[in-house]
Amino acid sequence: MDAQTRKQIIAEHGKPDPTWPGEPLLGGWYTEEEIEVAVKAIRDSMDWRVGFGFIVQELLDLEAAFAEYVGTSECVSINGAAGGLDMALECLDLAPEDEVIVPAINFRASAMAVIGQGARLVLGEIDPRTFQLDPADVLKRLTPNTRAILPTHMNGLSAPMDDYLEIAEKHPHPKHGPLKVIGDGARACGGGYRGTRIGKRGWMNVFSFHTMKLMTTLGEGGAITTDDPEVASRLREMRMFGGERYWGSNYKITKVQAAVGVVQLRRLDEMNGLRRKRAYERTAMLEGLPGITLPYEPPDCEHTFYLYTCLMPKEWAGEKRDRLAAMMAEEFGVACSIANPPTHAVVPFIRQHTVNVDLPLSEEIGARLFCPSLHPLMSEEDNAYVCAALWECVERLQGS
Repeated sequence: MDAQTRKQIIAEHGKPDPTWPGEPLLGGWYTEEEIEVAVKAIRDSMDWRVGFGFIVQELLDLEAAFAEYVGTSECVSINGAAGGLDMALECLDLAPEDEVIVPAINFRASAMAVIGQGARLVLGEIDPRTFQLDPADVLKRLTPNTRAILPTHMNGLSAPMDDYLEIAEKHPHPKHGPLKVIGDGARACGGGYRGTRIGKRGWMNVFSFHTMKLMTTLGEGGAITTDDPEVASRLREMRMFGGERYWGSNYKITKVQAAVGVVQLRRLDEMNGLRRKRAYERTAMLEGLPGITLPYEPPDCEHTFYLYTCLMPKEWAGEKRDRLAAMMAEEFGVACSIANPPTHAVVPFIRQHTVNVDLPLSEEIGARLFCPSLHPLMSEEDNAYVCAALWECVERLQGS
């Protein structure tokens, strides 16, 4: 994109008001069909003998459809991914000496779930090209106390699940056998990995239907997928207050949310397809942008581009990265999400509960990454404006 083209695009488009958020507040958007099924679910619940129910048909329909979509035998709907991570780790019956390995470059939820279960949190380094937990680093952090590997399918790309599963088999726990691999798929619903959907590989995978996510169920919601019928049975008991064999609480999604979720799931590939189209168009327009590393999609994966994750040059880490983000937002109305800095560096509670904080690569990457606003409903002109703005900011920083 040459300088003259950039200036023309910026002049013709104009600065958006309000500023486009780095992480849009509505990921999967609604059609009239979602509104209609929500209203129907409400109307169907107005009989005082019926109400909104507990484990109602709408929940069962969503679970069956989501399991079929992912390719697992089981799906358990839940009220949010953070609670789902708590539930998944509860199923390990962790002892205080047990360790769970989690990527440091991450949202805080998975680290908090480990701490919440009273186990030892072990943070691992990522692969700086994919932002996924590095299997080679996992090997370095294994001990006889390791119980599980908890990778995040970071920013819409699948983690290398087969590598973790191989590690899990080759390095079993002395008492509990093969390690468990649990995927955090909150940002990756609908993505692909080696001919399967994200959610198929691993003991469990936890998904979010939060308002920002790739499919949404009225603000909150989620699901856990697994091919283990025994653990699925435990999850179902756990989400409905427990009592027969296991502890439980209330982790249920509502009837109205589930009804909307069925429609959102049916539209997920269409929504992700448009998101991918915009990401590929952006990559083409940013080709040759000096010093900036653009998102990478391995040949065996299908990236959802939940976030369009870029890296600044090493020498621009920290202060210059922050200047670029400020310029993009203040001058051009395009926010850049920093997703995510190392959890131990920004959440004091996590640092206090971390076994090992020798993570120089994660700290470096956390000071270099940025994610310019991207949404499928951006027009081609909107997308070109983001690219023109980024070119302008980068070239200006080069001269400073």
